[in-house]
Amino acid sequence: MKTVKFFTLGCKVNQYETQAIREKFINAGFREINAAGKLESDICVINTCTVTHRADRESLNLIRRARRQNPAARIVVTGCLAELDDDKIKTINAASLIVRNNDKAKIVGLLNGTKADKETSGRLEVSDFSGHTRAFLKIQDGCNNFCSYCKVPLVRGKSKSRPPEEVISEAGRLVNKGFKEIVLTGICLGSYGKDLTPRVSLVNVINNLEELRGLLRLRLSSIEAGDISTDLLNTFANSKILCPHLHIPLQSGDSRILEAMNRGYSSRDYLGLIKKVKARIPGVSITTDILVGYPGETDDNFKQTLRLVEKIQPLKVHVFPYSLRKGTAASRNFKAAVAPLVIKERMRRISQVADKWSLFYKKQFLGRQVTVLFERQCKDSPDYWQGYTGSYIKVRIRSKDNLKNCPVCVTLKKITADFVYAGRMKLLTK
Repeated sequence: MKTVKFFTLGCKVNQYETQAIREKFINAGFREINAAGKLESDICVINTCTVTHRADRESLNLIRRARRQNPAARIVVTGCLAELDDDKIKTINAASLIVRNNDKAKIVGLLNGTKADKETSGRLEVSDFSGHTRAFLKIQDGCNNFCSYCKVPLVRGKSKSRPPEEVISEAGRLVNKGFKEIVLTGICLGSYGKDLTPRVSLVNVINNLEELRGLLRLRLSSIEAGDISTDLLNTFANSKILCPHLHIPLQSGDSRILEAMNRGYSSRDYLGLIKKVKARIPGVSITTDILVGYPGETDDNFKQTLRLVEKIQPLKVHVFPYSLRKGTAASRNFKAAVAPLVIKERMRRISQVADKWSLFYKKQFLGRQVTVLFERQCKDSPDYWQGYTGSYIKVRIRSKDNLKNCPVCVTLKKITADFVYAGRMKLLTK
């Protein structure tokens, strides 16, 4: 039996697509070798990312390492780096086959040298999610926003939505497989359905998934500020399964920089939205992304971002340094580049403020009973299990029982830098 390994970098969409490719290989009779193992495989599939310079570097290093560890294997490189930068991949002379995003579903056929059947190979879909307790469900791809720093629309194309009946059917398969939490994901999730005829919306999908028996939680991976409608907030407020957690990318708290980024909102707009979200969904957690060092960002611009973070009080902030991406509008603004040491210091300051508000949010739940869906044993402390609350607080609890994929009612007891520790109260219905 031929063997295959999979390596994935980047976003939840990439993780979903790797799972879909995995299933095609398994159905074709391949046996998977765990990517963490040292055993050689006949085929290595590497799903790359290109959102930053660092992602490029990590992707290329992974390709080199796969070749060193599997000298006789056929190395298949796909994903966003392969879309526009196949020359970089060819330069290191390690890939046997380079496959663009639109052809990911055809990889098995391409390796076999056969003409892939359109019905079975032209679509990416999943029925399981290997190694995960939460299943990612991709409902949308591509982006029409063209933020000035972002390469994603260049490598993913225009926004494309999956038909709602396909989404519901796939969600049903995942629930039947035992998944209690599904994370809806896409490149620009909030644009879902705008390209379909008849036109539908993210709310339509949520309402249909609400009827799925056995689905305990539904989570949105990320949604842009401009896509959060009153209808969506009302759906959150009335839903039995939607997690009270929204990841809403900010990128900058300064209106001038936001305009230069082509984000479509001002700092005042964003703050007003967060206030509206918190008023409509009590206890909601906000997580966000901030890009530091955009060309022309002054210290005053940066201070505006710090002030806005203080006002929105997020549970978590993902902080990224600006990375020049060829082909984007911002890449042409060389003269306004921010010094790397300045970027590093600004990232440190943002992280410091973010940590303060993360602690503040978690403290509100001390002594309270919450439901945690536990995912795995802790590698560093095998006596403990780890999982998340609906609002995305990472929780650990000591237990001799197997709590994997179990919803448990616990009382939160103690906060550390990375976790909140809990005392077990009641194992809920599995």
